[in-house]
Amino acid sequence: MSVRNENTPAGVRSTAKQAGETGPLKWDWVERSVWTERMLDALERGVKGNVWFSLFDKVCRSATLKAAWCGVKANGGSAGSDHQSIEDFGRDLEINLSRLEEELRAGSYCPRPIRRVYIDKPGSKVKRPLGIPCVRDRVVQGALRLVMEPIFEREFSPVSFGFRPGLGCKDALREVDRLLKSGFIHVVDADIKAYFDSIAHDLLMKEIRKYIADGHVLKMLENFLKADILDAMNRWTPEGGTPQGAVMTP
Repeated sequence: MSVRNENTPAGVRSTAKQAGETGPLKWDWVERSVWTERMLDALERGVKGNVWFSLFDKVCRSATLKAAWCGVKANGGSAGSDHQSIEDFGRDLEINLSRLEEELRAGSYCPRPIRRVYIDKPGSKVKRPLGIPCVRDRVVQGALRLVMEPIFEREFSPVSFGFRPGLGCKDALREVDRLLKSGFIHVVDADIKAYFDSIAHDLLMKEIRKYIADGHVLKMLENFLKADILDAMNRWTPEGGTPQGAVMTP
């Protein structure tokens, strides 16, 4: 995935995939240093039990971390709780990436607290909370995403357009236009209030474990979910939710 967060719009394809559309899956967007032809073939055919085991070594690879860094750099954003900017991290890039790789392989890597900021919510006086991870943590999250995203893309509905590679609002509009022309006339507009802020960690991890059984990867995901929140002078450990603004959240 080019690295996106909640505030970065997805790209738009020239045509939208329609419900019921068949044909080979297209993986031209995957990180090829991670997803080799052999892995993509396994993804197409389906692995045993539809569960992936050996993934952590791919997260730790220097090539994966470098690709994740490129996404973080392209996405921009401000510094996290350690005050290290993207420019600061990039100044000693090889050293910083090497240190991350060493910490990951040694099992000593631990996410730093997430900086909480508030932004205006269109059409409302309520402020939207954003969580800004440190640059180093965004790189690791990006590496996880590069490894994990194709596994879940294979499972997603063809008419789900949010936070997905190569899909965006215009694809959804094309599907709406197709349905209107097919004779559908009713629209249901529904929303789960404050979903990102209230998602249950145990239920989320239960869903992830249906497809991923690598204990190191699962532990890292749990650590990101439980990373402390730093809001001005207040610091606490979240019992639910996942921070809007983090690479892995969408």
